[in-house]
Amino acid sequence: MVMHDPRVPETVEGWSILHQMFRIRWEAWRALPDAERRQRAASTVDGLSTMPRGEEGATALTTLLGHKGDLMLIHFRRDFEALQAAQLAVSRLAIAPYLESTSSYVSIVELGMYEMTAQIHGRLKDKGLAAGSPEFEKAFDAEMDEQRRRVIGRLFQEVPPRRHVCFYPMNKRRGEQKNWYAVPMEERGRMMRDHGTIGRHYAGAVTQIISGSIGYDDWEWGVDLFADDPIVFKKLIYEMRFDEASAWYAEFGPFYVGLQFRADQLPRLLEGEVPQLKA
Repeated sequence: MVMHDPRVPETVEGWSILHQMFRIRWEAWRALPDAERRQRAASTVDGLSTMPRGEEGATALTTLLGHKGDLMLIHFRRDFEALQAAQLAVSRLAIAPYLESTSSYVSIVELGMYEMTAQIHGRLKDKGLAAGSPEFEKAFDAEMDEQRRRVIGRLFQEVPPRRHVCFYPMNKRRGEQKNWYAVPMEERGRMMRDHGTIGRHYAGAVTQIISGSIGYDDWEWGVDLFADDPIVFKKLIYEMRFDEASAWYAEFGPFYVGLQFRADQLPRLLEGEVPQLKA
């Protein structure tokens, strides 16, 4: 039986996620005869088409801008066994000998239930259930199951069909004493008086998927952002750094930014063209 500590906010989990970042070995790829390149590209598209869809998951393909790689695959699956199958399937693709892994990330979609955790503890206490007792733990689990059913659509949402993608890992930093983003607004305004105010709203402009990676990877959370306009990433992340939680405690890992595209557009990428997302 799992004991529920009132100091620890509960979470509900959804998709298991594997990010795979690759560099294409362009010199070796371009050295292949034209016919073999076409055949390998077509075979790779066929292989990607057999990957799970719908309720079993999805694989999103994105280009990568900059030196960190050329291609990023984001696998959404029901569990780690399915993630392992996805990783093995990629290793068997016809293009696999021409892909060099540059990074990866393992996590699980997570919704933190900060307020709800306290509310559930309070309700069960009011019912006379003693924390830690079998009756309390059973009732607590039932409450959490209900909360999970309530947000199931957010835990297993479809891959947002948006062109621009940004992924980064992050931690809650511990030990820092001073941070620019925690300086009072008046002083920041004095030092940066030419800067504008913050407070813009991003509802509808970006789709965010937060995943937990404590115990799975080197950082504590992964963040995937999908938008039609990449400027939204810059503005949103900058504005969030003035939030107290981010200003004092957020530590950001490397950022991966690129363009989402359809699997049947992979041959275009491999021939040096920009692949498309929409038909």
